[in-house]
Amino acid sequence: MPIENERKFVLEDDGTLEARLMTKAGATRRYLRQAYLEASGLRIRSMEQAGRTRHVFTYKCPVDDQMVEIETEIAPVDFARLWKVRRETLQKARYSWNEGRFHWDVDFFKTDDGRTYFALAEVEMPEGESVPPPPPAELAAHVLLLTPRNDPRFTSKRLSDRGHAERLLADLRKKGEAA
Repeated sequence: MPIENERKFVLEDDGTLEARLMTKAGATRRYLRQAYLEASGLRIRSMEQAGRTRHVFTYKCPVDDQMVEIETEIAPVDFARLWKVRRETLQKARYSWNEGRFHWDVDFFKTDDGRTYFALAEVEMPEGESVPPPPPAELAAHVLLLTPRNDPRFTSKRLSDRGHAERLLADLRKKGEAA
């Protein structure tokens, strides 16, 4: 079974970070539209990259302090059908790259008019590892917080609530949290 073993870093977006990641060697950019369905752990996602769109159905479930994540591609018509019964939704620009044994994703959560309201980096680590590597040079100066492992405040589902995300970010800035 595929185990998701990631850690998250809240980023301070100074308005230039996304533009710099656009030019990062080896980084790919995808635009995601994502929705959560009524049953816990179910989501659908539309991913646009280089003029191609994929639609994915995902089931995520915590098991023995690990997160099992199963994804399968679905037809656009099935995505459209499920979109009609969605709950929470979000859109984000994602920049991804591999660095050694680690995979990095940086998500810029977007408003309907394309403005970023929250930025989050995730590092996917090999199964069994618990200590994340230091953030890459492009991200290090932007890190506000290494989130506590499995902290529900930082799930994409919760961050889809713009009010929650903005209050959380303001609180982190006020407290002066650092990684």
